[in-house]
Amino acid sequence: MLQPKKMKYRKMFKGKRAGLSLRANSLDFGEFGLKAVECGWFTSRQIEAARRTITHHTKRAGKMWIRIFPDKPTTQKAAGVKMGGGKGDIKEYVAVVRPGRVLFEIGGVSEEMAREAFRKAAYKIPMKTVFVTKE
Repeated sequence: MLQPKKMKYRKMFKGKRAGLSLRANSLDFGEFGLKAVECGWFTSRQIEAARRTITHHTKRAGKMWIRIFPDKPTTQKAAGVKMGGGKGDIKEYVAVVRPGRVLFEIGGVSEEMAREAFRKAAYKIPMKTVFVTKE
């Protein structure tokens, strides 16, 4: 599971999901990429599932870059706990994704292979995505 090694504060505010991605919105490493067109939270489990799908389809050919990291803790209270009593325990870590963010990049494979790998990985991703190529 991807998660930060250490943090200054254990729990975070929810935050807002408005606006476009100001960083990581272009291909910087590979020739093909998977770009988000919606906003949302991408959990570390979902990142791992998508990564495994891409790796499995490409048979570890070429190189892959993961352009997001889940550094935001989300909390949840235990089942059957009454209201009040403070914020719940940390459940998982998520990456905040805004429209225009490149999620994954791949290089050293054919366009057909990259397109099919990203198509399969898109089923594991909780937001709409689009396939992008380097101009």
